[in-house]
Amino acid sequence: MPEPTLNYVSCADPAGGHRMAYWQWGDAHADHVVVCVHGLARQGRDFDVLAQALLARSDDALRVVCSDVAGRGRSDWLKDPMGYQIPTYAADMMALLAQLQAQAPVRTLDWLGTSMGGLIGMAICGSADLPLPVPVRKLVLNDVGPAIQWQALQRIGTYLGKAGRFESQQQAADALWAISTGFGPHTPEQWLALSKPMLRPLPEGGFTLHYDPAIALPFREVTEQSAAQGQAALWQLYDNVRARTLVTRGANSDLLSKDTALAMTQRGPKARLVEFEGVGHAPMFVATDQVKAVTSFLLEAGP
Repeated sequence: MPEPTLNYVSCADPAGGHRMAYWQWGDAHADHVVVCVHGLARQGRDFDVLAQALLARSDDALRVVCSDVAGRGRSDWLKDPMGYQIPTYAADMMALLAQLQAQAPVRTLDWLGTSMGGLIGMAICGSADLPLPVPVRKLVLNDVGPAIQWQALQRIGTYLGKAGRFESQQQAADALWAISTGFGPHTPEQWLALSKPMLRPLPEGGFTLHYDPAIALPFREVTEQSAAQGQAALWQLYDNVRARTLVTRGANSDLLSKDTALAMTQRGPKARLVEFEGVGHAPMFVATDQVKAVTSFLLEAGP
């Protein structure tokens, strides 16, 4: 199996800056770039299967870039944990896009974001006058939209920031599965492959999760009222999106409601909606039907 290259980009912040890691697949000089951004407590290797499928099915050279958002995976932890919010992440992505453009000119730019990664994508695609290399052509919002169900945020809050300690990778994978059944069916081999990049070895032996537990601090500041108040701003961003948009939804999702997903097909970019049965929050793009839905959308001809 081919492996991606690990790269870094320097990002500004009020505490002196940090480095964001990203995994690059395919031709480093391809002018078609697909950026994939993971969910709240995940990391960029979630997209290994999808990245390989895109490369295998594309007739043209392709660069697939999967970031580790600050505080996750191989990226630096922020000195100020209150920086773990969408504005910081969006600014970091702009630094990444500038570096990719400097590496080789970008002529076609697509974006796929799972949950938090989709919110970052809406912030970038829905904000006017950002210095993007080119406008985002196609946008995939994976199980996320402008309205987020409060019950799902409460569920996530029960485990976020609890990095734990595990004697083995398998023990860690089992623990991760206990909080991730919404991801839908996976074979034990698939789940272990998804879990290994989530772990970092401890000096004294064993493993812990590969993210800064402090990412939970700003999350805990969110209230049901503030979440509801933020929806208007998110809908405005969504309505400003000009990219062709696909919304993928787990049919059993507790985060993206059916009503919100349908509203996303009627306003703004009038997204295409694809739902996956037997899946909650969020599809992981390992199952064949999920991979096919996304690769077909991103690689089909059209503006």
